[in-house]
Amino acid sequence: MTAPSIAVEPPASPAEARTTLALLTFDGFLCAVLSVLFLPAYIGTTPFPITVLISAVVNLLLVLGARKFTDRALVAALPLFGWLFGFGLCAIGGPGGDVLVFEDWRTLLLFVAALLPAGLYLFQVRLSTMVAAAQR
Repeated sequence: MTAPSIAVEPPASPAEARTTLALLTFDGFLCAVLSVLFLPAYIGTTPFPITVLISAVVNLLLVLGARKFTDRALVAALPLFGWLFGFGLCAIGGPGGDVLVFEDWRTLLLFVAALLPAGLYLFQVRLSTMVAAAQR
């Protein structure tokens, strides 16, 4: 099983690539903050953490978008680093002891589900790159 290849097209300029990667990183940060804010959603009396699914899909799409501008897996992971930074900021208590991230099964599910699909994709890309380099 090989990683799906995405053609890395050179952008018009390196500044455009850096700007786009910076915006994708900020989008990862924004995804984390919004995911945490809407995590305690309920339908009636039943917890409905739809942001878990949404953040998993959005993070994967952000990484796929970053891969269009770079062939390095670590640089393509910048949206995930932005997500981790945003999640970490939400986990820190605010003024007056306000806490956005609770010790709950939904928080763990959000953390794992938001990072796992994009992380596995990047791992698969890195592995296929290493195999291709070893075959040369």
